[in-house]
Amino acid sequence: MMIGIADEEFIRGQVPMTKQEIRILTLAKAQINFNSFVADIGAGTGSITIEAARLAVNGKIFAVEKNSDAIELIRRNVEKFSVNNVEIICAAAPDGLENFPELDAVIIGGSGGQLEKILDVLGTKIKIGGRIVINALTVQTLSTCVEYFKKIGWNYEAIQVQITRFQKISRYDMAKALNPVWIVTATRS
Repeated sequence: MMIGIADEEFIRGQVPMTKQEIRILTLAKAQINFNSFVADIGAGTGSITIEAARLAVNGKIFAVEKNSDAIELIRRNVEKFSVNNVEIICAAAPDGLENFPELDAVIIGGSGGQLEKILDVLGTKIKIGGRIVINALTVQTLSTCVEYFKKIGWNYEAIQVQITRFQKISRYDMAKALNPVWIVTATRS
C-alpha cells in the first residue's frame, strides 16, 4: 500500500493535522509492516492513524485523542478510508494507555505536556526492537525527548524537517513554508 494521501483528502475541521510530507517521513521512521500493532498518541484528525492502518492491514492501530471534535473527525476519516483495524480511544494520555498489548511502534504527535509520563507507560508496552517516533514542534519537546532516551539508554536519532510547498495560487506561483518539525526516533534495545 502506498503512503502519502493528499492533505485535502482528509476531513479536517479546525483540528491540527500532520502534513503529508511529515506523515511520509514519520511512517517511514516507524517501520510499520502488515502485522504491526501501533499507537498514535495525540491522533488529531487521524491522518497518521489512517495511513498506518493502511500499512498494517493485519495489525491494529490505537488512536488516542482527548479532543472530542478530533475524535469525531477520526471516526469520519476511518469511515471515509474504509479502514477496519483502528480502535479509537478518547483519553488524555497517559490515561488509556495502560491496557495496550505489546506494540511494534508508537507515534506521538501531541502529548498535552505529559510526554515523560506517556513515555514511561509506553516504554513498558513496546517490543524489543520497537520504535517510538515523536514529532516535536518545539525545541523544548526535542530536548525532553533526547534527555529521556539518554536516561533510559535507548538508541535515538533526530532530524529536523522544513517543508516549503511551491504552488500556483490564482495566477501567481507562490512558495509557502510549513512549520519546521523535529522527528525523533528511538528504538528499544
